[in-house]
Amino acid sequence: MSRKALSAAFPVTLPVLFGFVPLGIAFGLLMNAAGYHVLWSILMSLLVYAGSAQFMGVELLSAIAPLPQVAVMTLIINFRHLVYGLSMLEKYRDMGWRKPYLIFALPDETYAILSSGQIPQGIASKDYYLAVSLLNQIYWVAGSALGGLLGAALPINTHGADFAMTALFLVIALGQWEERKNRPSALLGLGAALLSLLLFGPDRFLIPALALMILALLAFRSRLEREGAAV
Repeated sequence: MSRKALSAAFPVTLPVLFGFVPLGIAFGLLMNAAGYHVLWSILMSLLVYAGSAQFMGVELLSAIAPLPQVAVMTLIINFRHLVYGLSMLEKYRDMGWRKPYLIFALPDETYAILSSGQIPQGIASKDYYLAVSLLNQIYWVAGSALGGLLGAALPINTHGADFAMTALFLVIALGQWEERKNRPSALLGLGAALLSLLLFGPDRFLIPALALMILALLAFRSRLEREGAAV
């Protein structure tokens, strides 16, 4: 990966930097409050790298949840990444040795950049995708480390810190909505969620909603791609 690719990716990932560092700090603080050393926060951000799943993981670790429960909850929360993967198949087709890491390092924020952004002229797509993915994970790991260190050094009240990830999702959704071409996909997702909520109730609607979203996106994929929407 060239320095030129990193230089081009850095300005694009600045919004993620300003979001990931505070979120990572919140995660590190919660891990510390649960009794885990800062090294565990760093290790989890390196190997798991799934913000919402990591926040949930703090609660499950604190409750000493059985591994099957952890696996099922993680699958439910990260099920949306199946949709991401479907829409990135073509872009990641010829990534070579970078492909496994690019697949791993595809949280919501990285997906938002790579699915709708343009590759800067004169930079190979392989290097640009890798630079964006790598920088975003560095921001997250740095925030997690800083949060763990602050939690160990200062008496910080962590009440409400777990809402930070929800707030970021709202910001991402609003940012995507501003792009008119992305609105059909967003409306399909919203419709699937509302229909599932009415049919299955607030305690059991998540999995049906995700399944409906995937089916709807697959059904309308060709039309959405013709209109330039982020599928």
